[in-house]
Amino acid sequence: MNNEIQRKLIFSRNKIAIFRKIPVSQQGFILLGLSNYIRKKIIRSLKNEEIINLLRYLDPGEATNLLRNLKPRLRKKIIEEMKKDIKEKVEFLLKFNPRTAAGLMNLNYIEVEKDSTFGQVAEVIRKYEKRTRKFPEILVVENGFLVGELEGYSLFFHKPEEKIENYIRRVPTIKYDKNEKEIISLFKKNPRSQIVVLDKNKSILGVIYSADILRLINEQSVQDLSSFAGVKREEDVYDSVFLKVKNRYKWLIINLGTAFLAASVVGLFQGTISKYVLLAVYMPIVAGMGGNAATQTLAVVVRGLALKEVDLKSAKRVIINEVGAGAVNGIINGAIVALVAAFFNQSPLLGLVVAVAMVFNLVIAGFFGTLVPLIMKRLGKDPASSATIFITTATDVCGFFSFLGLASLVF
Repeated sequence: MNNEIQRKLIFSRNKIAIFRKIPVSQQGFILLGLSNYIRKKIIRSLKNEEIINLLRYLDPGEATNLLRNLKPRLRKKIIEEMKKDIKEKVEFLLKFNPRTAAGLMNLNYIEVEKDSTFGQVAEVIRKYEKRTRKFPEILVVENGFLVGELEGYSLFFHKPEEKIENYIRRVPTIKYDKNEKEIISLFKKNPRSQIVVLDKNKSILGVIYSADILRLINEQSVQDLSSFAGVKREEDVYDSVFLKVKNRYKWLIINLGTAFLAASVVGLFQGTISKYVLLAVYMPIVAGMGGNAATQTLAVVVRGLALKEVDLKSAKRVIINEVGAGAVNGIINGAIVALVAAFFNQSPLLGLVVAVAMVFNLVIAGFFGTLVPLIMKRLGKDPASSATIFITTATDVCGFFSFLGLASLVF
C-alpha cells in the first residue's frame, strides 16, 4: 500500500493534494520513504500545523530526519510546538552532523544495571512503553558504562527474581563522530540488529538500527554509481536543467579533452588505417574491452578503499592480482576475437594483432584501474568520480597505440 502511494507521489503533478488525503498517522512514514528532493518539496509546502500533526506519530529519530528538510527558522518554530520530552530529544539529535553515527542514532533504548533482575527490567520497560508506546532496546550498564545488551524475548523465559547478568550479550559499539563508511564497515563485520553509539567518554548516546544502516548502504551504492558517472551526490532526477548542467559540465569538458588525446593517437596512424581499412572495425573493440575491464577493476578497488581493505602500502598485491586477471581475460577474449577475424575476414594475421593488443590493453586496465584510485585517495580526491576519466583515457590511448602500432609493423 505504501509503495503504491509513494509511486503516485513521485509521478503526480498534484503531490500535495495526494499527500493530504493520506491518513495523518501514515504521512510521516510515507515521507521518510521518498527521495530527499520530493520529501523537501512536500514538507515545505505543508502548513505548520500539518507538519506538527504528522510528527506526533514518529519517534524522535524519525522526526529529526524530517525536520532536517526544513529551513532553520521554520524548524525552530515547529520544535517549539512539540511536547517537552520529544522536543528535548529532537534538539539533542539535531546538534550532530547527520552523516555521522550520532546523526543516525535513535534514542529508543533504556539502561539497566548489570545486577538487575528480570522483574526489575520488565518494570522499567513497562514504564517506558507507557510513556512512548514503543518497546525499547535493553542496554546493560555497570557504573555508567556499557556492558552489553539483553534480548527482549528473554523476559518471557526467566523468573522475575532471576538475575540478568548471565544472559547479557556483547553488542558492537561506535564512536559518535565516525562517518557513514565506518558505520557500514562495522556493520558488515558485526551484522547485528543495532550498533550502540558512544560519546568521547564511552557513555551511551543512542543506538543505530540495522534498517537505517541498510538504507545507508543502499544510498552509498547510489552515490558510488553517480560518482562513476560524474554526477553529484545531491542531484535528483527532478532537478532543473540548469542544475543538471551545472553539476555535470566540468566532467564532460575534461572528458572531451581526453577524447581529443585518444583521437590524436589515432591520427598518428592515419596512413596505416587508410591502407588497411579493416583496422577501423576492430579499434572500438580493443578500446571498449579495455574500458570495461578498467571499470570492473575500479569498482573492486573503490569498494576496498571504502571498507579500508586496501591502501597505497598494500597496493602491490592488489596490482599483481588485477594485472594477472587482466592478462588471463585478455588471452581468453583475444583468442575469441582472433578466431572471429580469421573466420570472417580471412586474416589470421589481423586476428593475431587484435589478440595481442587486447591482452596488452587489459593488462593496462588492471594496472591503472588499481593505481589511479589509490593515488586519488592519497591526494584527497573522490576515487570513484575522479578516477574514471583518467583510467578510460589510459585504456583508450594504450589500446589504440598498441593495436595500430602493431598493425603498422605487420601490414
